Amino acid sequence: QVQLVESGGGLVQPGGSLRLSCAASGNIFNILTMAWYRQAPGKQRELVALITSGGSTNYADSVKGRFTISRDNAKNTVYLQMNSLKPEDTAVYYCNCNAKSHILGPVDNYWGQGTQVTVSS
Repeated sequence: QVQLVESGGGLVQPGGSLRLSCAASGNIFNILTMAWYRQAPGKQRELVALITSGGSTNYADSVKGRFTISRDNAKNTVYLQMNSLKPEDTAVYYCNCNAKSHILGPVDNYWGQGTQVTVSS
């Protein structure tokens, strides 16, 4: 089993910045993709950004040029730097990863508990 713990959410004014962190712990052989999703009230959960174990990234069109995803493989941690925040970025942000607990095991998918990001003046 892998546990994901997010931190760094909060209240920020429009145009401001926040940095989210997500640390993975538990029985980890290796972590493949790591990603951030978000879910606003009344909306479906959506992919914000994804990063592969090799460092390739993918972003939702709505955050391109404003958000940056990165990871520290030695620390099993993924980050999301969010700049130029807009009220429409308000949501609960969830960390997600695909990981293996041992070399012969399956790839399983894991979610964090979520962290609230509110962009408001």
